[in-house]
Amino acid sequence: MPAFGALIAEPLFLLADSAIVGHLGVAELAGVGLASAVLHTGVGLMVFLAYATTPAVARAVGHGQLPRALAAGRDGVWLALVLGTVLAVAGFLAAEPLLDLMGARGEVRTFAVDYLRWSMPGLVAMLLIFAGTGVLRGLQDTRTPLAVAGAGFTLNILLNLVLVYGLHWSVTGSAVGTSIAQWAMAGVYVLMVRSHARHHGVSLLPDWRGIRAMTRVGSWLMLRTLSLRIAILATVLMATAQGPVNLAAHQLAMTIFTFLAFALDALAIAAQALIGKELGAAHAGAARELTRTMTRWGLGFGAVTGVLLAAVAPWAGLLFTSDADVRAALTLALWVLAAGQPIAGYVFVLDGVLIGAGDARYLAIAGVVNLAAYLPLLLAVRLSGAGGGAALLWLWAAFSLGYMLARALTLGLRARTDRWMVLGSH
Repeated sequence: MPAFGALIAEPLFLLADSAIVGHLGVAELAGVGLASAVLHTGVGLMVFLAYATTPAVARAVGHGQLPRALAAGRDGVWLALVLGTVLAVAGFLAAEPLLDLMGARGEVRTFAVDYLRWSMPGLVAMLLIFAGTGVLRGLQDTRTPLAVAGAGFTLNILLNLVLVYGLHWSVTGSAVGTSIAQWAMAGVYVLMVRSHARHHGVSLLPDWRGIRAMTRVGSWLMLRTLSLRIAILATVLMATAQGPVNLAAHQLAMTIFTFLAFALDALAIAAQALIGKELGAAHAGAARELTRTMTRWGLGFGAVTGVLLAAVAPWAGLLFTSDADVRAALTLALWVLAAGQPIAGYVFVLDGVLIGAGDARYLAIAGVVNLAAYLPLLLAVRLSGAGGGAALLWLWAAFSLGYMLARALTLGLRARTDRWMVLGSH
């Protein structure tokens, strides 16, 4: 439950931003949608900073080697700082050509560029947050990230309201407010990691061998995440081709999908920490039982969120936009998304189990296979000739049902074997 609360903070940032920006106009909302797709591609590729740190720290804890666990966490924080700085500078300089590639035009392009550039400072903080939360989760502490996330979410809303409506900074105010909130959260994590390290006599200077080891694991996780981001970007490109109304509705649907994904991912985070610790202690039987239990929870939680989403879908758009066409298209997309929630719950749990076991290579290869299965579905949507809300409905059917089913199949087949447990015990 604490992991659930902490995880939904970031998508709550997006929901709050979308609600605040959505009432400025369709062009502003569509621009933020495109910029967010680019931004979260970069951030998403770096999620290995949490996904590699959590199991590394948890396995060391399982072995009873706390100083080694903290050293791994420290190296993750240093790696986050270096990668975040490089990505932020590159993203600021390349904002316009990147958004041109995404098909941004006119007012939508102007707002997208503003939002993306002013989000770059927060990107460094976001990567530090990944590493910091990875350390604490590996130490089996999910309550502290919940407190930090809750405070950050509150600060984010207050800043955005003041900057967007009080100072009339439009989408720039939304990006600046979120960046400030993210840096406040990152500062807390950095101070906590430093305090833990000093208490146990662990040097604060990086161990470049440890960073290289994390990078090796991270390269497979990055490939796995890259396949996910390509799938999402390809979906955004298809929505862009359907026009501003469908693009705006797609942005809202994807924001809600992200919120629900992070909520379901609470079980995956629990899986990463618990599976890593059990395999580190050579308790394979306990790891198998945990996997069965969390899989059942994933399916059940997905079913509950699906029913709730289907019930509120006709009215959800009122929170984000006053445009009737956008709300109508959004409703259709959300009904499809609701139908796919049990599949998503199953997928996210098994994803967390295999990450916790260190089975990064398989996840990367499976990701490429899943993407190869999804792209023909997108082509079929394009060739269908559907228009209006129906086009967005078929697009979300391809993503929420087709793509997620491919992921469920590849993950389920792997989880039925014992190979991932053998990997995780080393």
